[in-house]
Amino acid sequence: MCCAAIWFGDPTTPGGVLPACPTKFFLGITCPGCGMQRAIYSLLHGDLGAALHYNAVGVIALALLLVSFGTYCLRLWTGRRIRGWHNLRWSAVAVLLVVIAWFVVRNIPVQPFWSLHV
Repeated sequence: MCCAAIWFGDPTTPGGVLPACPTKFFLGITCPGCGMQRAIYSLLHGDLGAALHYNAVGVIALALLLVSFGTYCLRLWTGRRIRGWHNLRWSAVAVLLVVIAWFVVRNIPVQPFWSLHV
């Protein structure tokens, strides 16, 4: 349902029907999730380069979520315990550190970091 809304809503068009990021709208800063609607739209249309431009960490997070879902389904189908990346002891801390670093790096107002600002 969400992918259909993004597909037909076309977030790459300015002033579209889909809402803008509230953090960017109210505070004027780029949050770690800014650009995810446009990245998902680009992925749905097969444009990986544009998706990585809009939010590279978000695309990697989507890939990791798909892997996690795959290991979950495989565990259900086989009945065996299958450990994924999310079962590792350090995974939650690593994800948190990457999100914080992505938030900071995207808001540094000098090049080459400013090119990550969408």
